[in-house]
Amino acid sequence: MRAALWLLALFAVAVASALFAGNNQGTVTLFWPPYRLDLSLNLVLLLLALGFATLYAALRGLAALLALPRQAQRWRLQQKERAMHAALLEALAEWMAGRFLRSRKAALLALAQEAALTQAGEVLPHAHVLRALAHLIAAEDSQALQDHRQREQHLQRALEHAPAYGSSHDLVLREGIQLRAARWALEDHDARSALEWLAALPQGAARRTLALRTRLQATRHAEQTQEALETARLLAKHRAFSPAAGQSLVRGLATELIDGAHDPIQLQQVWQTLEPTERAMPELAIHAAQRLSTLGGDAAQVRHWLLPVWPLLQQPPGTLSDTLALKLVGTLEASLHGMDDPWLARMEAAAQAQPQQVHLQYLAGVACLQRQLWGKAQQLLAPCSQQLPDASLRRRAWRHLAALAERRGDVAAATQAWKQAAQAE
Repeated sequence: MRAALWLLALFAVAVASALFAGNNQGTVTLFWPPYRLDLSLNLVLLLLALGFATLYAALRGLAALLALPRQAQRWRLQQKERAMHAALLEALAEWMAGRFLRSRKAALLALAQEAALTQAGEVLPHAHVLRALAHLIAAEDSQALQDHRQREQHLQRALEHAPAYGSSHDLVLREGIQLRAARWALEDHDARSALEWLAALPQGAARRTLALRTRLQATRHAEQTQEALETARLLAKHRAFSPAAGQSLVRGLATELIDGAHDPIQLQQVWQTLEPTERAMPELAIHAAQRLSTLGGDAAQVRHWLLPVWPLLQQPPGTLSDTLALKLVGTLEASLHGMDDPWLARMEAAAQAQPQQVHLQYLAGVACLQRQLWGKAQQLLAPCSQQLPDASLRRRAWRHLAALAERRGDVAAATQAWKQAAQAE
C-alpha cells in the first residue's frame, strides 16, 4: 500500500513539473556590460538545483575527510570494547564448564581491556558493573581453586564497584555478591561468616528464597536449631519445598529442639515456641511427651500433650505406624500414675468400643491396674497378652499378670506368667 502511494505521488510530481515547465515562458536576463545573457527560467532553476547539489556533496565529502581520524579512533575503541565483552563472556562460559584457570585469566583480561578503555578516555556508563562482574567471576574461580587470598581480594574489589547507596541495579548486584560470599563461607564450613554476610543483606533481600535456603544451611551448620526452624517455616510458606518435604524438614528441626531440652521447664518452653500445626503432628506430640516423661516431668502434662493424638490410636490399623503406636502406648503407660477419672473413662470406652484393638485393651488393663481394679485388669490383660505384636509389650503384659497372680496367691499361675514373660520374644 505504501509503495502504491509513493508511486502515485511520483506521478503527480511529474505531471505538475511537466505542466509548469511546458507552459513557463519566463526568462532570466543577466547584464554584464557590454554583454547580455538571456536564459529561460527553467534552465536557471535547473542550474541552481545542480549547483546546490554539487555544493552539498562537496561539503559532505570535506566533512567525511575531516572526520576520518575521529572515526578511526572510534573504531579502535569499539574493537577494544568488543574484545572486553568477549573476554567477559568467555570467562563466564569457562567458569560454567569448570575450567577455572582459563576463566580467571579471561576475567582479568576483561578488566585489563576496561582499564585500557578508561585510559583512552572512553568511559562506559556500565563500566563499574562490568568490573564488579569480572571480579565476581574471578572470585568464583579462586574459590573453586581453593585460592582464598585471591578470592578475598576479588571479593573486596567487586564490593567496591557495587556501592551500597547506588542505583537499584547496583543494589541488586551487591546483594548477589553478598549471597555468593555467604555460599563460599558455607563451602568452607564457616557458618558464622555465612550468617554475618546474610545479616548484611537488606530486609527484603534476606527474605528471598535463595537467601533463606542459605540461612537454613548456615543455621543448621552452626547448630542454631531455633533459627533454623524459623527459617524452614518461612521457606515452607514461600513454597520452596513440596508440602511433604517442608513438613518433614520442620518436623526434624522441631525434634532436634525437643531433644536439646535438658529439663522439663526447658522442654515446656520449647513446646510453647512450636506452632499449633506443629504441636498437632503425631510424631512431635508423641516424641515430646516421651521426652517429658524421660526427664521426669508431670504425668498430667504428658497426657495433656498426648490428648490430640489419642484419637488416632482408635482409628483402623495403619493410621498410625507401628513404631508411633508403640511409642504412644509406652508413653501413656509410663504416665498412668496419678491418672484422673476422665482418662480412665476414655481408655475403658475405647477398649469396649474396639475389642479387636489389642493396644487399647492393654492400656485399659494397665490403667485399671494402676487404679487397683484387679479383676478388671485381669479381664483385659489376659486376652491381649497373647495377641500383642510387640515383644516388649507382651513381656510387660505377662509381668502384670504374674503380679496379679501373686496378689491372689496363685503360685502356679504366677510361675507360668513369669515363664511366659521370660519367653516373650
